[in-house]
Amino acid sequence: MEQRISSLIIAAESGDNAAADALFTTLYSELHRMAKRELARRGAPPSLSVTTLLHEAYLDISGRDGASFPDQARFMGYAARVMRGLIIDHARSRNAFKRGGEFEITSLDGHDVEDPADAKELAAISDALDQLAKADRELAELVDLKFFCGFSFIEIAALQNLSERTVQRRWEKARIYLHRTIRADLPL
Repeated sequence: MEQRISSLIIAAESGDNAAADALFTTLYSELHRMAKRELARRGAPPSLSVTTLLHEAYLDISGRDGASFPDQARFMGYAARVMRGLIIDHARSRNAFKRGGEFEITSLDGHDVEDPADAKELAAISDALDQLAKADRELAELVDLKFFCGFSFIEIAALQNLSERTVQRRWEKARIYLHRTIRADLPL
């Protein structure tokens, strides 16, 4: 399977649209699982379904020139970043001023429910990940594979030809960087 995916990635990068479509079809179930998990994690509203997110991500990925995917890990990491961006954009547009973002809808039955998809929080996380990508692209890729794609340390180690312990050390380094970056943005 990995051999087929690698050959499809190479063909898709050379401009073969049929190979790009075959690659997406091959990875569709994995991407669908990833999109479902991301929406559940972010508490997305009914206006953004798993299929909508997945298809929007496909349109975004297929429409970009210059994206390079030498292996499945990089493709999945890139897909995770695209989905993260789409979810954040959707949350921002939901909270936009012209759409009534300055108003808070409350329930009359007394049950207060937090909105898990807080646009400011998502934007802070996204900005921190973007800063990490500028500082160390490999650490940002690791975060995408672990957090957004849901790969285990063993799977990431196999994808990147590293030891599991090396992946764990890099994960800790990325977590510390992100924690400090997000914490520095919080008002005291």
